[in-house]
Amino acid sequence: MKIHEYQGKELFRNAGIPVPNGFPAFSIEEAVEVYKKLETDKVVVKAQIHAGGRGKGGGVKLAIGPEEVQKYADNIFGMNLITHQTGPEGKCVQRLLIEEASDIARELYAGIVLDRSSGKFVFMVSYEGGVEIEKVAAESPEKIIKEWIEPNDDLKQFQARKLAFALGLSGVQIKHAVKTFLSLWKFFKSYDCSLMEINPLVVTNSDEIIALDSKINFDDNALYRHKDIQEMRDLSEEEPSEVEADSFNLNYIKLDGNVGCMVNGAGLAMGTMDIIKLYGGEPANFLDVGGVANAKTVAHGFKIILSDPNVKSILINIFGGIVRCDRVAQGVIDALAHMEVTIPVVIRLEGTNAIEARNLLKDAEHNFIVANSLADAAEKAVKATGEKI
Repeated sequence: MKIHEYQGKELFRNAGIPVPNGFPAFSIEEAVEVYKKLETDKVVVKAQIHAGGRGKGGGVKLAIGPEEVQKYADNIFGMNLITHQTGPEGKCVQRLLIEEASDIARELYAGIVLDRSSGKFVFMVSYEGGVEIEKVAAESPEKIIKEWIEPNDDLKQFQARKLAFALGLSGVQIKHAVKTFLSLWKFFKSYDCSLMEINPLVVTNSDEIIALDSKINFDDNALYRHKDIQEMRDLSEEEPSEVEADSFNLNYIKLDGNVGCMVNGAGLAMGTMDIIKLYGGEPANFLDVGGVANAKTVAHGFKIILSDPNVKSILINIFGGIVRCDRVAQGVIDALAHMEVTIPVVIRLEGTNAIEARNLLKDAEHNFIVANSLADAAEKAVKATGEKI
């Protein structure tokens, strides 16, 4: 789960991590009121969406005086902000952050993420802050300094100092940076975060270290421990089909392809997506319906898949272990009896009572395309899209 910058900064503030003074605004009038409350001349008007690159897209402006605050708030509020992370469709700005401008001497980068290749967390810093860190990683990886943290362990004092020295900090700056790094790790661990980025993390002319940004993702599987974080969820920033799937307890992620996938089991779903690509197609989604693929679950899955206009065929790939294949097949038949599905549906069922399941599908009113293997299913599903490979 993601949250907005202003929400992350409020959490940082409560955790003792230095951030600029600021407040969210949900209208142009409220933006001006926030400016007056801050009692400072220079403020930054920042669009709040779940994507980076807002400044390059025109979503971050320095304002002096209430007139400029109103002007920039009027320009940004409601705009369709397009960045390298939103894609060409962009995101509608529905809230702003108005905060005090900082007296910046240097811009740095700090981030924490799980390094799956080593099974450890990695705390990263770079003296190339304020730019796209992905570009730095690709073109100048030596500019990213890393310290690894063992699971269930903590960032050590000496590691925090190494990171501070690597950034070229000196004097009291090192003391402030070490304290901030240790606090960031404590926050990351206590809130079960999956990713945290501060870009930029700035050094001010008075040698303070301030988080000028906050990008935080939380592990969905641990949200039950953090009711306060759950309340920060902004459904308008999420893909509508994914929100709907979540309400049905389906694991769904929308992709850019044209072959809709409905599979039981995350590993099998990943394998299904891979073999679709192997046969020249592109999966339109990841959809794990879980261990119970009954008529109700299948119906919800079809509804969500069909909400994507790019889908030209559907591949149902079910392995029947505890769940019998014939029951799954009957669930699919029952679901489609109450739905209008005009695109080809390819089904591969393997496992308990697979032969009985195939016979049910062949006798059904809907013209299912029954596959004999996963490779056969993928080939037929890609071909059924009617698009040249």
